[in-house]
Amino acid sequence: MSRILVIEDEAAIRRVLVKILSEESDSYMVEEAEDGLKGLETIKNNDYDLVLCDIKMPKMDGVEVLEAARKIKPEIPFIMISGHGDLDTAVNTMRLGAFDYISKPPDLNRLLTTVRNALDRKDLVAENKILKKKVSKNYEMVGESQEISAIKEIIEKVAPTDARVLITGSNGTGKELVAHWLHEKSSRSKAPFIEVNCAAIPSELIESELFGHVKGAFTSAVKDRAGKFEAANKGTIFLDEIGDMSLSAQAKVLRVLQENKISRVGTDKDIKVDVRVLAATNKNLQKEIEEGKFREDLYHRLAVILIKVPSLNDRREDIPLLIEHFSQKITDEQGMSPKTFSKKAIELLKAYDWTGNIRELRNVVERLIILGGAEVSEEDVKLFASK
Repeated sequence: MSRILVIEDEAAIRRVLVKILSEESDSYMVEEAEDGLKGLETIKNNDYDLVLCDIKMPKMDGVEVLEAARKIKPEIPFIMISGHGDLDTAVNTMRLGAFDYISKPPDLNRLLTTVRNALDRKDLVAENKILKKKVSKNYEMVGESQEISAIKEIIEKVAPTDARVLITGSNGTGKELVAHWLHEKSSRSKAPFIEVNCAAIPSELIESELFGHVKGAFTSAVKDRAGKFEAANKGTIFLDEIGDMSLSAQAKVLRVLQENKISRVGTDKDIKVDVRVLAATNKNLQKEIEEGKFREDLYHRLAVILIKVPSLNDRREDIPLLIEHFSQKITDEQGMSPKTFSKKAIELLKAYDWTGNIRELRNVVERLIILGGAEVSEEDVKLFASK
């Protein structure tokens, strides 16, 4: 049921509002308060889906109630009730966060429509929060090993800062998960998170991809185009496989880190950007520096914080948790009944040489869920997960 509070000092108006709402729907539970002070106290001690609040009241007016309630329970929508002379104030309350206002005496259709819209809006906000949690779960770091616990601890300390982070580790270890966690736990979490796979972009296009270009900068540049750094403004850019970036592009990235400015390909005009830079590589950058393939000055700019993601072979104790996690996720995605793995099956999988790391383990778990029995057995592992 939707729980609604009516705060109104005029008893006749209050009774009308309570009667209209109670008779409108069996799903509305309507309560009342005769002044602003009591109304605010009631809000503090209870959970409401909607508040209808008069503007002019003794002890505490509606604007004060709205401002105080927004601080303690900002998710509750407010509909303000305005007298004839309160119209300007009513409009101002919307700037302070009120959903809408209705005038006295209340028009029946206007009142009910506004109430329905406010409740629908609250439901939508709640659904969006749930959806955001589901999206975040896609980047969950599963594991309780000493190595993973240490990484989680570093993330907790580093994420709230704007410090640059260089994430290293073999392919398939989950470097992108570390980057997502750093972003989602930062103050930039509501701003864009832009991923760039430097290894997947041809060297002649990487500068245009990162910094954009102006019309005519090259043959196929038929119009101005913003790059990834501009798209990530106020947020985070994740430069994956940065060890594969050309020396020319490295020089431009270095300039961004030094000056917080970019210039599109084909022009010298500067554009200011506010971007946190995270980078990852599976290469040994110290060796790349010695061979002249990576700039040492860029390395030191990027590697303010270093996070090395361990291989799966170095955190075998996490394999049972990962199997359970992937099993649940895969059966949900495939619309299948949940499956369990026998102890012997898990022990056999723990003993494998996981050269492809977590990515390989996920593929094997998916294969076993599709091809194995109701409980994945040791025989299933030998038959379907063999190297």
